[in-house]
Amino acid sequence: MTELLGNLTLGLQSAFTVANIGYCFLGVVIGTLVGVLPGLGPVATLALLLPLTYALDPTAAVIMLAGIYYGSQYGGSTTAILMNIPGEAASLVTCIDGHKLALKGRAGSALGIAAIASFAAGTVATFLIALASPTLSEIALYFGAAEYFSLMVLGLVGAVALSNGDVLKAIAMVITGLLLGLIGTDINTGELRFTLDTLTLQDGIDFAVISMGFYGVAEVLKNLQAMVAGHKTQTLPVKSPWPEMKDLKESAGAMGRGTILGSLMGLLPGGGAMLASFASYTLEKRIKKVGETPVGEGNIRAVAAPEAANNAGAQTSFIPMLTLGLPSNAVMALLMGALIIQNITPGPQIIHTNPELFWGLTVSMWIGNLFLVVLNLPLAGLWAQILRIPYSVLYPVILAVCAVGVYSINYNIYDIVLMAAFALLGYIFYQLRCEPAPLILGFVLGPMMEENLRRAMLLSRGDASVFFTSPISCTLLAIAFLLLAATLMPKWQKTRQEAFAED
Repeated sequence: MTELLGNLTLGLQSAFTVANIGYCFLGVVIGTLVGVLPGLGPVATLALLLPLTYALDPTAAVIMLAGIYYGSQYGGSTTAILMNIPGEAASLVTCIDGHKLALKGRAGSALGIAAIASFAAGTVATFLIALASPTLSEIALYFGAAEYFSLMVLGLVGAVALSNGDVLKAIAMVITGLLLGLIGTDINTGELRFTLDTLTLQDGIDFAVISMGFYGVAEVLKNLQAMVAGHKTQTLPVKSPWPEMKDLKESAGAMGRGTILGSLMGLLPGGGAMLASFASYTLEKRIKKVGETPVGEGNIRAVAAPEAANNAGAQTSFIPMLTLGLPSNAVMALLMGALIIQNITPGPQIIHTNPELFWGLTVSMWIGNLFLVVLNLPLAGLWAQILRIPYSVLYPVILAVCAVGVYSINYNIYDIVLMAAFALLGYIFYQLRCEPAPLILGFVLGPMMEENLRRAMLLSRGDASVFFTSPISCTLLAIAFLLLAATLMPKWQKTRQEAFAED
């Protein structure tokens, strides 16, 4: 406990600077805005802002990017409740009961409960980060090349198992990401791989280029398509953003269940905020109390639980990324890419080599959650009015930021062409119902998987049994195999489809 207090004191010193508090506030404000605006999402926004963080201090950069992520979980509930539009994917199930409460004149209670549930869950999840990360980091020190390779295999299998959509398509996306990650010069032999005899691809594809293509420009194309079939929406009024005492009592248990479930889901490979909110809503649907409004018809529990779960899941997903170097979802892959760009490699050593960054980020989450309560409780109605901005005004700005951001990395016009190609590919994947998140995870983990595979084989003098003679590696591969086998079973596929069809 003494060591934990000392670490948190270090985090306070790192986070409580004018610059870092400012970047934390900027991040949660942008995150709230992103959550309110439908179709943008934290992944696309992080992809857009990634090049802008190159000149920032690493601690400030990751604090701001993290604030955008967990801040978007707050903002998404506002339009979900007031307009029946999920501003962020994790707020999809909040629409069901939240908007029905708003139609009954209880929009303020629903918004208040959503903000309080998010704050409580975020506070608990941040404490779990501070408590669990050092222990997990110590365990990870026992990992060698074989163990890390097996862990990354498990991460990719988990991304397939927990992704939305067809399993075979998710596997294909992972393989595509792995192949894209191999483009460039082999660091061991110096051979060129998949470069198409061009100088531009000799150093591989820049992470910002592929992420902005798939999540920045491709999102614009999807939203422009949606505008054609769009319809006008009406914002419901908010009398008071403060919930009644009766609502707090009814939703207290749901907040607790959502926080626990979300915290666990955030740790899983392929997990995170969206999966946590769906699972939590499904759990509340199974719990029936005498005399209460059924879940699906305007039940306050069905607002509290998903909002607590998605915020807890968003924050605990930092644990495997920071301590193991294993991003559990696309957002964590982007944040990991941002750290690597800053010459910081996430993994078990990060707590020891960059303690100011790790503990500063942890403490900043508490600060950010306080900012978010202030931003979302009194100003909920104001945030909803932002939807009046026409998308025809927004999308040229988004495209300009994408182009300038990509060009500023290498000052190479070819990067913009490459981004446009990935955007077109991302749009085609969207039409084919192929989720790009497994591809991004494969792209990030691919080079590291290859490096650990080759290192393990080199140390074992070409003996592949090293992956099975190590107890940790063998266990991880066995779990991955069982999970993949279960995922391919028709019963599991049916369960996945039902889980993601709650809307």
